[in-house]
Amino acid sequence: MIIAIDGPSGAGKSTLGRMLARELGLLYLDTGAMYRAVAYAALRSGADTTDGEAMAKVAREANIELAGDPDSLQVLLDGHDISKEIRSEAAGHSASIISAIPKVRRELVRRQRELGARGGVVLDGRDIGTVVFPDADAKFFLTATPEQRAGRRYDEERRRAPDLNYEEILHDINARDNRDSSRTDSPLAIADNAVVFDTTELSIEEVFGRMLEVVQSKIASQGHSHSSERS
Repeated sequence: MIIAIDGPSGAGKSTLGRMLARELGLLYLDTGAMYRAVAYAALRSGADTTDGEAMAKVAREANIELAGDPDSLQVLLDGHDISKEIRSEAAGHSASIISAIPKVRRELVRRQRELGARGGVVLDGRDIGTVVFPDADAKFFLTATPEQRAGRRYDEERRRAPDLNYEEILHDINARDNRDSSRTDSPLAIADNAVVFDTTELSIEEVFGRMLEVVQSKIASQGHSHSSERS
């Protein structure tokens, strides 16, 4: 089974993706972490993140691996664990910029398809249900108001970065939304047949319960279709 979860920054994709993967015993792939890893590699090398050719080269040459279970996913770059480093605001900001570069997206989409082709996977990102796996067994689109998403990001990050400013985070989220939705290559969009959840007023547990119901229904219908084929 392939489960696709799309949505803007801060909508709860990674948290719910991990929860689903753990509950169903599936591999969890945080595709946003792959873009962050490329951004980190670019920042480390001093390359210009607005230079499309340079970023495509970084993406092609970066050896990115995702390892571990859903709750302790490790992001490895050239064999080194960079799980903490890629969660910085600088890496996130740069990842948002390079994710709009078509050659970078094509390279990472190719890798995501290779990983997903192994089967039994939950992927979250911006274009999983529309581009990476348009035939995914279950598709979700999570959203929430920019203010709510900024508040969540602020609560998550302020322990590590006490100088963080809520207004700056809100501005960054609005800017990311604009870049994600307006780019010409794989813009953020709701996939056909995706189940949409606005998480603004819902708890993580409520959304998880509803998503699990959808997935279990898909599993049941697949089992029924397979038994019908055999008969």
